Amino acid sequence: MADPTGLVSAAEVSDSPKKGKVDRKKDILDQARHRMKLAIEAFGDSREDELDDYRFYAGSPDNQWQWPQDVLNTRGATQGQTINARPCLTINKLPQHVRQVTNDQRQNRPAGKVIPVDDKADIEVAEILDGMVRHIEYISDADVAYDTACENQVVYGEGYFRILTDYIDDESFLQDIKIGRIRNSFSVYMDPQIQDPCGSDAQWCLITQDMTKDEFEKEYPDATPISSLTEQGVGDDQISAWINDDVVRVAEYFYFDNEQKDLYLYPDGTSALEGSPQAKTAKELGVEPLKTRKTTVKKVKWCKINGYEILEENDWAGKYIPVIRVVGNEFEIEGQLYISGLIRNAKDPQRMYNYWVSQEAEMLALAPKSPFIGYGGQFEGYEDKWKTANINSWPYLEVNETAVDGQGNPLPLPQRSMPPQASSGVLQAKAGASDDIKTVTGQYDASLGAGGNEKSGKAILAREKQSDTGTYHFVDNLARAVRYGTRQIVDLIPKIYDTKRIARIIGLDGETEHVTIDPNQQSPVTPITDPMTDQVIGKIYNPGVGRYDVCVTTGPSYMTKRQEAMDAMQQLLQGNPQLWGVAGDLFIKNMDWPGAQEMAERFANTIPPNIKGQGDAKDPEMAQAHQAIEQLTQQVQQLSQALEQEKQSVEHQKVQNDHFRADIEAYKAETERMTALQPQIDPQMIQQMVIKTVSELMQNPSLEQEEPQSLEMGEMHMQGMPPMGQPPMGGMPMGLPNNGQPSMPPQGM
Repeated sequence: MADPTGLVSAAEVSDSPKKGKVDRKKDILDQARHRMKLAIEAFGDSREDELDDYRFYAGSPDNQWQWPQDVLNTRGATQGQTINARPCLTINKLPQHVRQVTNDQRQNRPAGKVIPVDDKADIEVAEILDGMVRHIEYISDADVAYDTACENQVVYGEGYFRILTDYIDDESFLQDIKIGRIRNSFSVYMDPQIQDPCGSDAQWCLITQDMTKDEFEKEYPDATPISSLTEQGVGDDQISAWINDDVVRVAEYFYFDNEQKDLYLYPDGTSALEGSPQAKTAKELGVEPLKTRKTTVKKVKWCKINGYEILEENDWAGKYIPVIRVVGNEFEIEGQLYISGLIRNAKDPQRMYNYWVSQEAEMLALAPKSPFIGYGGQFEGYEDKWKTANINSWPYLEVNETAVDGQGNPLPLPQRSMPPQASSGVLQAKAGASDDIKTVTGQYDASLGAGGNEKSGKAILAREKQSDTGTYHFVDNLARAVRYGTRQIVDLIPKIYDTKRIARIIGLDGETEHVTIDPNQQSPVTPITDPMTDQVIGKIYNPGVGRYDVCVTTGPSYMTKRQEAMDAMQQLLQGNPQLWGVAGDLFIKNMDWPGAQEMAERFANTIPPNIKGQGDAKDPEMAQAHQAIEQLTQQVQQLSQALEQEKQSVEHQKVQNDHFRADIEAYKAETERMTALQPQIDPQMIQQMVIKTVSELMQNPSLEQEEPQSLEMGEMHMQGMPPMGQPPMGGMPMGLPNNGQPSMPPQGM
């Protein structure tokens, strides 16, 4: 199998048991130098043009970079003589055209949005990832990185930014992800075989930095001396690209280390790589894979080199090379790649504009000053003032009144001749050059702020949109780059946030919150409930569960949208004051003065709940259903309370009946005791005791409750009881025979 990049062979060399650590490092350095040479050859011609574009864009009257050197040699001073010098003016009109694109990007920044992909992903986790990305952008000043890449892209065709990781402070092992700025795009040498405009398919990348020898030796005191490295590179034509008399080039080198492994598919639908814990467990359990195929496992490697020595090296946590490319115009012609920006085609019109402006100034400067014309003899006696009239502002000028015509009439007063005028051809050529700049940049008067015949705002916006369409590919390419960068951050978050921690997230409105991240939990979201109330009081998230992707949105920032919303609401409320009772709290909430949020909360309390609306309250039918549900809920609660009260009443009745039975048993026992003591007790005493006992029973509240058998017995006793102080019915006390003697119980009782 062909190996055009040399990655497979490098991996084989690194894994070969016959070669040691020194040989492995030597092969990496040889490969890095070879790749640097390939990149220089591939981008050399294009980058010379890009550098010239950048210089032309930065041209000013001081450096005269917009004038070709050969033209300057013919128009400027020669050997200190300024006799033949001609003006070389620089009226740089290009920065405003570039800023029309870059400043529009600043007002409508692209932003990545995380979306769930598979069934294990959770939309809440996607929102948390969105907030974490905004936090990373905030702590990194990512807007600076984006703006620099965008300006380089528009000016000369390519810009870059990168993803970094760093410890959160000097005394912590926790790391944060950051977005880094690459100010000099010419320091980046990326794989020229890429097809993706953002470089997502790049197999390697180098970011170079030139250091003086003193700086190099100070920062890397343990490195090999420069003199020794120079001796190692004798005969190597590439050494000049890394080391010269005064400068040492240090490069960060990212590359893929590829390894071939088997991929197994098991009956439960899961897949695992050869040598992974899942594959080892399945082998121990005797589970055979259904399918097997070869796959390439890629690992991103990083090292810092000076071309002939590895100064540092480490593994990169992500699966992408963390350098993002932002491209302008890209052409591949006969196998050669050419890149350009907005300036390339505007250079000649700008040169012509500078030339015609200089020509106009030269013509006016060299033209003679307008003289005064008069008749001979008129200036006699006043010659000194008339000779200096063009340079001095005399309060008055006199003429000789003796000057008369042949008939003795005074001659006309002296008059100034017509002043010199610029050539109409020069003016037309200058205006044509200015229009040519607009044509090649795709930006016309409407987008540059010039007034037109349009009267309505809609017509003005339509013309501005036409100009934006001509440069929209720059904005779209930047949006692609931001999407790719956000995708890298989402890939890195589970790997960098690899311990349980509290992470800060930032919402669209800039409000900050803190969430708990736990990479060890099995589910993407785990709610935390209060054991007393069983209510959810928090959640723990694991961004490593499930797959997530990124889409990109482009539009005004939240603050811009907020200002537009406030202006629109202000107009509505001014025309309809009654809306204050409906949406006044929202209007106050969008204001920025101190206390606005507190006032908005208080104002919201004055608005009826049905107007504020919650859920489906805006639909009348749903509102009626909601009201019916509330009524049914109240009825259920009332029935539940009634059942509870009834339950308590039955239990109370049961207790009272138990007391009544106890009283009956006590009465029965007392009767039996008195019967047994009949010979010793006076009948009158027995009657009094019985009456007293029955009276106490009648006063007992338990008699008021109904209980089938016990109440019948009570009524029977009550019906046979005479009034208080009278003998029972038949003249005999209860329980005594007619002869007044206590009756004996039958035998066997």
